[in-house]
Amino acid sequence: MIEAPISKYTRNSLVIGMIALVGFGVYCIYDGYYNQTFIDKYTNEDRTPDATLLFNRKAPPFMFVAAVLLAGRWAWIRKRKVVAGDTELVINDKIHIPYDAIEQIDKTLFQKKGLFVVTYTQSGKKYHQKLSENTYDNMEAILNHLVAQIS
Repeated sequence: MIEAPISKYTRNSLVIGMIALVGFGVYCIYDGYYNQTFIDKYTNEDRTPDATLLFNRKAPPFMFVAAVLLAGRWAWIRKRKVVAGDTELVINDKIHIPYDAIEQIDKTLFQKKGLFVVTYTQSGKKYHQKLSENTYDNMEAILNHLVAQIS
């Protein structure tokens, strides 16, 4: 059995996004409410805040909500994986593709873009499942196992 867990690229992108959103939100709160030099610079002559100061005061809650949404996305996908077993390919414990149902594997873009397409038939319908190295790690081993199984 060969496993391909969710890629480090995907996980790290979500974590970096969360850190950036929280960090920028804290920075905006500091500038919008506590940095008197910034407040004086971006206050109009009639003592009303201009667009920059308003942004720094109003945007942080949205940034924090976006960071929470990214954290939710990370929690949602962190256990996803592709498993190539003895008799079938299982994607995220939802899609089960028996090897005898696979009609073709298009791996022409695997060297350039790191993706391949599995074409299979189930219940009389033809499906195309795209699998990418950007989404899952260890895809080359999965591809080699699939090619060996259907040959």
